[in-house]
Amino acid sequence: MKQIFAIILLLIMGWFLLGLVPLGQPTEPGVVAQHYISQGVQENRGANLVTSVIVNYRGFDTLGEVTVLFLSVAGAGFVLRRREGIERRVNRPSSEILQTGARMLFAPIVIFGAYIFVHGHLSPGGGFQGGAVVASAVMLLLLADRGHHLPHGFMHWLESMVGFTYVMVGLAGLVIAGSFLSNQGVLPLGTWNRLFSGGVIPIIYTLVGLKVGTELSSLLDTMIDTGRPDHADNSEGGTS
Repeated sequence: MKQIFAIILLLIMGWFLLGLVPLGQPTEPGVVAQHYISQGVQENRGANLVTSVIVNYRGFDTLGEVTVLFLSVAGAGFVLRRREGIERRVNRPSSEILQTGARMLFAPIVIFGAYIFVHGHLSPGGGFQGGAVVASAVMLLLLADRGHHLPHGFMHWLESMVGFTYVMVGLAGLVIAGSFLSNQGVLPLGTWNRLFSGGVIPIIYTLVGLKVGTELSSLLDTMIDTGRPDHADNSEGGTS
């Protein structure tokens, strides 16, 4: 009975989605989209037009997305906070080969993630994707060595400074060009399809990548930290 109900529900959802998705000739882009297509490269010198839209024309929306991510990580950290009296399982330590391999792969993965968000204005990818890659390197290290702890003080400081710098870059565009995160007149736009091009777009994507990487890494450390038995032993002994 449950399978039949699930099939009927899927058919209803499929019929509903087909009615929402236009199946025909593509329509002409609107006035705003036409401006992005015709003037995007000239105004931003970004080879990736999608990046120009995300962090320049709609940069205020990107600030909201980063804020949502911060609130999500803060909420998850509150839910997963350590509680006294909970029995924690003692995990078997991983092998020396696994720990050594994770340490060797950590730096290349972080560099690859940094490459993604630094080159976000030239190629597919950007701050969110690069930050997720950086966090995956931290996850590999934490899973391989359960006794490893992240420097939370430094990460919180870095996260705060990145967010503050992001807002300052946006306010610089507001003061110079009259709009938040504007790319006109703040920095030289450079030569199209070169690394030092795009004005403030590479800086914004670098800041977004660092913020996403630190927030996701802190969340991963919090999730693994709830299963570490040493905190339970310390709380019983009265030490912090």
